[in-house]
Amino acid sequence: MQRTAGKELVLAPLQDWGEETENGAVYSVSLRRQRSQRLSPGEGPRDSQAPGPIADAFLHYRTSKVRALRAARLERLVWELVSGDHQQDPSFVPAFLATHRAFVPTDQVLGLLLPPPPPPLPPWIESKKMEGQDLSFNKNLRAVVSVLGSWLRDHPQDFWDPPAHSNLGSVCTFLGWAAPLGTEALEAEKLLGDFLEEAEQEQEEEEQPTAWAGLPETVQTPSPDSREGYLEEEEGLVQEGPELLEFSVNEVAEQLTLMDAELFLRVRPWECLGSVWSQRDRPGAAGIAPTVRATVTQFNTVTGCVLGSVLGALGLATSQRAQRLEKWIRIAQRCRELRNFSSLRAILSALQSNPIYRLKSSWGAVSREPLSTFRKLSQIFSDENNHLSSREILSQEEATEGPQEEDTPPGSLPSKLPPGPVPYLGTFLTDLVMLDTALPDMLEGDLINFEKRRKEWEILARIQQLQRRCRSYCLSPHPPILAALRAQRQLSEEQSYRISRVIEPPAASCPSSPHVRRRISLTKRLSAKLSRERGSSPGGSPGDPSSPTSSLSPGSPPSSPRTREPPPRSPPASPGPPGPNTKLPLALTLSCPRIPVVGQQGLEVRVIRVSIDNDHGNLYRSILLTSQDKAPSVIQRALQKHNVAQPWAHDYQLFQVLPGDRELLIPDNANVFYAMSPATPGDFMLRRKEQAWHATSVSPT
Repeated sequence: MQRTAGKELVLAPLQDWGEETENGAVYSVSLRRQRSQRLSPGEGPRDSQAPGPIADAFLHYRTSKVRALRAARLERLVWELVSGDHQQDPSFVPAFLATHRAFVPTDQVLGLLLPPPPPPLPPWIESKKMEGQDLSFNKNLRAVVSVLGSWLRDHPQDFWDPPAHSNLGSVCTFLGWAAPLGTEALEAEKLLGDFLEEAEQEQEEEEQPTAWAGLPETVQTPSPDSREGYLEEEEGLVQEGPELLEFSVNEVAEQLTLMDAELFLRVRPWECLGSVWSQRDRPGAAGIAPTVRATVTQFNTVTGCVLGSVLGALGLATSQRAQRLEKWIRIAQRCRELRNFSSLRAILSALQSNPIYRLKSSWGAVSREPLSTFRKLSQIFSDENNHLSSREILSQEEATEGPQEEDTPPGSLPSKLPPGPVPYLGTFLTDLVMLDTALPDMLEGDLINFEKRRKEWEILARIQQLQRRCRSYCLSPHPPILAALRAQRQLSEEQSYRISRVIEPPAASCPSSPHVRRRISLTKRLSAKLSRERGSSPGGSPGDPSSPTSSLSPGSPPSSPRTREPPPRSPPASPGPPGPNTKLPLALTLSCPRIPVVGQQGLEVRVIRVSIDNDHGNLYRSILLTSQDKAPSVIQRALQKHNVAQPWAHDYQLFQVLPGDRELLIPDNANVFYAMSPATPGDFMLRRKEQAWHATSVSPT
């Protein structure tokens, strides 16, 4: 039977085969198919000038076995660095180097990796040693040198250990006798010199403060709730020199982009790991993740500048306040053109916050074109489908190529890529925290779950790729703008809302307020203070240290104009700018798929968020929900996350928040995993039972 020409059997190039264990290490095994086309038996090289028809050719597949280390003890992981088959598993070394600080310190890795120096040889055979010295005599030694070269090149900050930098000194000592003339030894010596020079510069900077030294102090709120108190507050907001909005749109946007790019370039990717970043609020952890904290400070500063400039002057006319709103929208648009998604999100977050968004008269005076721009920009950070829109746009910006030169052949890489983009770092932090929440660090038998580290490395590798793109920005600092940014006084969230109510007292909704499409009625806010819950059960969830401080959610759409005005003397439903110590908000609408729990057959989990319906705003906490959890245990763990006394658990009911201002009541003894609506994000609310009578429960359909 003749086969139709051009058709072939479609087979997956890589197929999972299972697992196998060797010397206490667990490997995942896959089968890789490689296609090779051969001619029919009657044809050969001699017939190359008159080949037979395509139908006479046949396809031949060659199958090879591929192993990737999935879990092992530390000693085996270090052994794999040196003796593993890196052709079969090319991602092992970069994944280990990028994530090892999550489960082992650098000095311990070096202690297992670096061999002791050889004993000194007698002088009479020194010449023979020099004649035959070659790293090829020891493949393991060459592998160690190669790993150290990659480590020094890709993660130099791992060796930062002031003042002596003993880890880097050990590396220099090893390379001095193992590869004294190699590039790795030169890189190590240069890095040590750079560290010492950097320490001297930091000491000089401490003695001579720069113009940009951090966040300004938050204005102290007058105690009396009177207009005189607000006038005193307004007088306290007067600053010397030009205000930030007195500069042009391009100048402000470019300076924000310059600062964001520089801070993003300094970010050490390993500090973004969920197990590292979630430790930052624990006692004695003030020095953890300093480069990520710097981006937090910058984000909060920009958000505070928007709120301070719009709300800071009580005497502004409605048209003047509308002009300030319009200018910030134009600055946000210019940040979008500069591919600066960090400041773009910070500005939109402030404009979407309740203290500014509720200024309906001011929004009513905003021109139609800026309002349209505001709506379009807000859709970039829509919280639908786990912020799919912003993720897709960022991926498109990464793939953007610069203009082709006239003499560049078609299809070749461009000679110059456009600068950026500068991402919103909270997106990556959220993904890494969720990975750390969903996957265990250790597996049965005290094996390190390296499969988890591979998934984390995929995210860290993308951060590194974006950092390389950000080096191409060509922007110059403008000190007057930096000074104006620092001089802009920061308002606390309570101040912002109280001043907003003085500017425009509570009134009915205005149809001219900007409508931003939203997925659910509640303002989305996920506390950045996510930390792992040590000592919890396998069904438990990594937790957050309790804190009364909440964060502004950059991805939160503003409250709908149909939303009721909060009662007098109550905190806003959407707080204003975070204070100087508030951490970066990680807004996330959780629509994550069900995840099988390792080592527990038939058990599935989802990460959900739970808030408490009270007067303190919608502060969300993340919980790992398993397919065996019932409502009482979920309520108890949620109250523990929110630092509420556990004996009160029986006084609360659990509701799932649904689109369209609807709620689904979870029965008291129901299995939450199966009672919840699977088609909506995993957002829940706890409400006291005496308050629950006023809520209407609906079916998810």
